[in-house]
Amino acid sequence: MAKRAESCAKGRLVVAITLLLVLTTCQRGSRQWDQFVEQFIDGFARQHPVWAVSTGLHQFDGQLPDFSLVALQTEVVWLRAQQRLVENFDGASLSEPQRREREYALAVIAGQLFWLETAGWPLKNPSYYAGALSPDVYVNREYAPLDQRLRAYVAYARNVPEAVEHVRLNLRVPLPKTYVQLGRIQFGGLARFLTEDIPGIFAPVEDEALQAEFRVANDAAIEAFRELDAWFGRQEATATDDYALGAEVFSEMLRVTQQVDVSLDSLEAIGRRDLERNLAALEQACAELAPGQSIPDCIAWVQGHKPEEGPVQAARNQLAGLRQLLIDQELVTIPGTEGALVDESPPHRRWNAAYIDIPGPYEEGLPSTYYIAPPDPSWSDEEQRAYIPGEADLLFISVHEVWPGHFLQFLHANRSSSKFGQLFSTYSFTEGWAHYTEELMWEAGLNDGDPATHIGQLLNALLRNVRYLSAIGLHTQGMTVAESEKMFRELAHQDPGNARQQAARGTFDPGYLNYTLGKLMIRRLRADWTASRGGREAWGAFHDAFLSYGSPPVPLVREAMLGADSGPAL
Repeated sequence: MAKRAESCAKGRLVVAITLLLVLTTCQRGSRQWDQFVEQFIDGFARQHPVWAVSTGLHQFDGQLPDFSLVALQTEVVWLRAQQRLVENFDGASLSEPQRREREYALAVIAGQLFWLETAGWPLKNPSYYAGALSPDVYVNREYAPLDQRLRAYVAYARNVPEAVEHVRLNLRVPLPKTYVQLGRIQFGGLARFLTEDIPGIFAPVEDEALQAEFRVANDAAIEAFRELDAWFGRQEATATDDYALGAEVFSEMLRVTQQVDVSLDSLEAIGRRDLERNLAALEQACAELAPGQSIPDCIAWVQGHKPEEGPVQAARNQLAGLRQLLIDQELVTIPGTEGALVDESPPHRRWNAAYIDIPGPYEEGLPSTYYIAPPDPSWSDEEQRAYIPGEADLLFISVHEVWPGHFLQFLHANRSSSKFGQLFSTYSFTEGWAHYTEELMWEAGLNDGDPATHIGQLLNALLRNVRYLSAIGLHTQGMTVAESEKMFRELAHQDPGNARQQAARGTFDPGYLNYTLGKLMIRRLRADWTASRGGREAWGAFHDAFLSYGSPPVPLVREAMLGADSGPAL
């Protein structure tokens, strides 16, 4: 099977080169730009079929990417060809929105090339593969009748063993300890998900022949994931602490993927100032809530107020009030009538506390689902209880994930006039916006100045402050995972389980500083844009304008909203 995939990949390489030679002879006008966008999306979808399905392009149902090294090299060639095509467009012949989309396209392509080539993610990071091997869309999105989704799932499951074979062949050992742990969580979790949850989901389908096909394909996929989990287990004995990108590559990551070009010293200083701002606010809030008590005792009191109904039901109860505040304060337009569900995270997605799954722009009428992870059952009872967020903390997780965070942002993005705006997101825009909205909601009067609520907001801010500093430290300053974990405990006041997860995440997600990075760029842009437009009264107009671009790098949005000479984004 691997040889067949290699042959197909070589064929696509020839096609990519031929396409470049043909298209470089075309005129570079407005109509040709629209044609380019369509062919880029089609080509990208063919190489990333799971991404395509997540956007709602269900002609790719059941397909998995070709993870062979030849196919990965082919993708690099294709991206380079697309990059040249974009660069050959004359901006003078394009409309203003098309010129912005051209810059957006260049940013998308450069980011893809960075992770493939410079960072070498396919050779070292299990997370490069895990999302593309997840069957979530077939089981969690009711985009079609259950029997149709089962047929798609069967095709997916049949493709899993070959894909997993390439994952094992591609990863270069020894791997960092945290990457091995991540691989076990992700792929061991997938094996459990396919074993314990999937059969029950598809059990109502009455087609016996299809059910027989399902059992055979599912068993083979389970075995492949179990074998990969066991392979990661065998790497534990030789695992290393060699996770750092290094200062040069880390800086290039920010420059290429987020269009942020500042020295590492300046970057760290900016982050520390925001940390100190939030620590000072925490001290003031605790003095108001619990005069005379220490800050750890004050936080323990706030975090000790766990939702009696459990975090999933509590989050469901929070969403209506958050949405209404947006309307009452005229903070941002809510397009459409879509809603968000809340559920418990599946096993393979429990390496972080919460996330949201949002249908893509080609889907219609489907809900998003906000997932909350339960504690790891292997932890002590004390650690499991501490991991469950307190009510105030959970409130701002719900802000971040739903109203007006990720969910609202993607309601706007899915309606963007730009196809790139609908389909491709930038880390510091999406996570920066979601994190920005936490402080926004506090500023807008959420819970009328209640100090415990403010502490919930600040705990989320401090978590992201320490992510910011940990990313810099882990990848450019020789920081150890234990030192990062200590910082999460002492400065972000995180419980032991969260602190461990967050420190480990920094090694395989060096971009997780983008939460604070994006937030700070958005706050600066808001201040500059609204200064001549009424200040606080213009926040709603600012948010609508900001979200209309999709989610390109924030510096591109700044230029579009304020002009090329608007000053630095950070």
